[in-house]
Amino acid sequence: MPSKIRNSLIWIFDAFEREPGYLCKRMFGCDAAYLDGLLCLVAADRDPPFNGLLVCTSHERHAALVEAMPALRPHPVLGKWLYVPQADQAFEDTAGQLTALVLARDARIGVEPKPRKPRNPGKGRGNSLLPK
Repeated sequence: MPSKIRNSLIWIFDAFEREPGYLCKRMFGCDAAYLDGLLCLVAADRDPPFNGLLVCTSHERHAALVEAMPALRPHPVLGKWLYVPQADQAFEDTAGQLTALVLARDARIGVEPKPRKPRNPGKGRGNSLLPK
């Protein structure tokens, strides 16, 4: 019987529920938290290295965030972002610190999401009857 919980780490985003600018979306089979239009955190409960909390940031901000939260490290696949694996002893504390920083609108966390490419409305939809 499949689990009714689609992501066991979604509790991390509970802190954002009362924020008017909060939005949660699926991304890479994980859950992504947006605040005020910025992509901030991704909760991933899949196989490593996508098992933990990813921090959406830029390379320039890594050092300051790692200094504040030593459990953070560059993600091995998405190196522009930091993450803390769920297996790390400091996972829950670090997740709490990160959500507090997001709520405080800390400039070190959050990236502008890239606009989605528009879908090609005519491709594969039986448009042979449309005039050319």
